[in-house]
Amino acid sequence: SSRERIQARYFPNVALTTHHGQRVRFYDDLIKGRIVTVNFMYATCEGACPLITSNLTKVQKLLGNRVGRDIFMYSITLKPEQDTPAVLKQHVEMHGIGPGWQFLTGRAGDVERLRRSLGFVDSDPRVDRDKSQHIGMVRYGNEALELWAACPGLATPEWIARSISWVDWPRVPAL
Repeated sequence: SSRERIQARYFPNVALTTHHGQRVRFYDDLIKGRIVTVNFMYATCEGACPLITSNLTKVQKLLGNRVGRDIFMYSITLKPEQDTPAVLKQHVEMHGIGPGWQFLTGRAGDVERLRRSLGFVDSDPRVDRDKSQHIGMVRYGNEALELWAACPGLATPEWIARSISWVDWPRVPAL
């Protein structure tokens, strides 16, 4: 089916670990049948990561109790060798992030495979290798309906929340 082809190409079922230390499979446990947001970051970033995380906390508040029930948010570290579950948990607490948004780490090769398969790459290989130059986008979608899009992580929180809600077709709730 087209859904299986999309899963095989874009959503490798790699093992990851949440900021709570729970082992999960990317596709089976996090993506399959869900409305999700995915972004890449790292805890010690001095560039856009803290701004995007702060922006997404506002998005989480706008989406309210739908986060963790209808919509699931995932941030995956670009520096898994540094960002252990304990470091990510501290990062979550520092930013006041609520339930329904998981920060994830894993083996470096698996994280890189996810980054590439989800399209978080720069066409210039020199820029792409530099983790401080990572793309500050948020991918969002409805896996069951095969609806996917992306937006800048620094767009207004209201616009991001409304964009995420549009993949909940045909039920688009008012924000």
